[in-house]
Amino acid sequence: MKLISAVLFIFLPFFSFSQNETKPPLKIGVAGLVHTHVHWILGRPDMGDIVIVGIAEPNRELARQYAELHGFSMDIVFDSIEEMLQKTSPDAVTDFGMIYNHLKTVEICAPKGIHVMVEKPLAASLEHASRMERLAKKHNIHLLINYETTWYGSNHEAKRRISEKNSFGDIRKIVIHDGHPGPIEIGCNIEFTEWLTDPVLNGGGALTDFGCYGANLSTWLMNGEPPLTVTAVTQQIKPDIYPKVEDEATIILTYPKAQAILQASWNWNYNRKDMEVYGENGYVHTLNGLDMQTMRTEKEGSIDEKAAPLTYPCNDPFAYLANVINGTINVAPSDLSALQNNMTVVKILEAAKISAREMRTVKWRELGN
Repeated sequence: MKLISAVLFIFLPFFSFSQNETKPPLKIGVAGLVHTHVHWILGRPDMGDIVIVGIAEPNRELARQYAELHGFSMDIVFDSIEEMLQKTSPDAVTDFGMIYNHLKTVEICAPKGIHVMVEKPLAASLEHASRMERLAKKHNIHLLINYETTWYGSNHEAKRRISEKNSFGDIRKIVIHDGHPGPIEIGCNIEFTEWLTDPVLNGGGALTDFGCYGANLSTWLMNGEPPLTVTAVTQQIKPDIYPKVEDEATIILTYPKAQAILQASWNWNYNRKDMEVYGENGYVHTLNGLDMQTMRTEKEGSIDEKAAPLTYPCNDPFAYLANVINGTINVAPSDLSALQNNMTVVKILEAAKISAREMRTVKWRELGN
């Protein structure tokens, strides 16, 4: 119970919700409960913009625990996605299962014209991601990817500052830190850690779990431009705890005139999702969802600032999803939730795995179109 409360605390303080009074609520089906980010949607205040009509989860005991915690009826819990779709006819499905099953969710939903939002990253492999992309385009559905950091006001304020070329100049270096002491160390439940620490079901360990954040943000900051090369080093610092996957990863991306360093770890001694962006002049550091440090010139020095929280509907993944589907929001290719951005993310992660395994730099063109 304490862990669940902590997870909810991470997500909710950055949001400032407003009631949707003009459109009928989007009918959402939830695929899976084994990703603990699911508490985000299950514990979300009712704002009239979405309604959960069904949940697909074969683990009935887990479903009962969450039903008791969040107050939903077991009558809306089904053993499979197929049964849930047949019985409830949702407009969209949000996937909170293991990353490996994202492809299956899209394979089931896309032919029926049902939109999908998955938790980060898009897929466990580039092969899975490519199949998902083809299905989404063929059946003309929205396929969106949700990251906690997408809803940080500080990240969006950093992007705005960077766009002020007259003061900041072009980006020269991006350094992004993501992670925590480890999923087992922080008390994640067994249903989560069973697949999160599996190289097939999750696509890797810390490299996948937290490297995707930096790849997503870097691609966004570089306006969708892919890197020229990817170099990665991984380690198993705690093989006794994580025998199958890496718990430490550093990924270096090179661009024509910039570099990004992504530090993904299950070995930080505290929880962190922060970013440093250095331009030709000055820097912007995002310390968390709201707090920032900025410097325009060395002479002026750095100042502490607080970004404004994002506003509805761009402050919450499910409000965002509803407004994309009803046409209020148009998703640009480089946007944080966009499929095109996240195809680049999966390619970066794939290249990083090759680089770490073969101990070499991978050129982007090796990954194909």
